[in-house]
Amino acid sequence: MKTPLEPSKYYHIYNHANGKENLFENEGNYAFFLKRYANFITPIADTFAYCLMPNHFHLAIRIKNEDEIIKLSEGIAAEKFVSKQFANLFSSYSQAFNKQQDRKGSLFIPQFSRKYIDDEDYFRQLILYIHLNSVHHGFTKEIDSWKHSSFASFFSDKETNLKREEVIDWFGNKEDFLAAHQKELDEKLSLEFEK
Repeated sequence: MKTPLEPSKYYHIYNHANGKENLFENEGNYAFFLKRYANFITPIADTFAYCLMPNHFHLAIRIKNEDEIIKLSEGIAAEKFVSKQFANLFSSYSQAFNKQQDRKGSLFIPQFSRKYIDDEDYFRQLILYIHLNSVHHGFTKEIDSWKHSSFASFFSDKETNLKREEVIDWFGNKEDFLAAHQKELDEKLSLEFEK
């Protein structure tokens, strides 16, 4: 039984491509996924962090409150509508990707994974985990060199749908946010060196 996506609650959302396939084959795919995400998910959830990897992705989100969702849902129960929006995102992206890549069939593993986050420490660890995903999987050694994560946007003045200020507040301030990432990165790199 999948964890329900309930209004006003925080979640770690993640999914993977079927088999050994990739979800993203080129820069345009990453950008298109984020556009589809903004269309389907931003109206129903606040986003705190993301990382898109070639064959999987991670998100830290909070489902919006029930009143906000009901305004959009046209009579569908809030939990069901939220799940439907995620299904629409995956379907919309898959159809476009399949057409571009001349492929058929499902792209994502069915029934995307989600974990309920009920603790601030766990939430902070999740933000670090998401932002360090490209380092963890060996795509980069530097956290800020992976273009397909939300990390760099925390140091930008550009407009964003991310809840930057809330995330920074959970770490204390921007310096502590950066220091926490650097400490986690240093620990990961030292463990790799010891192998």
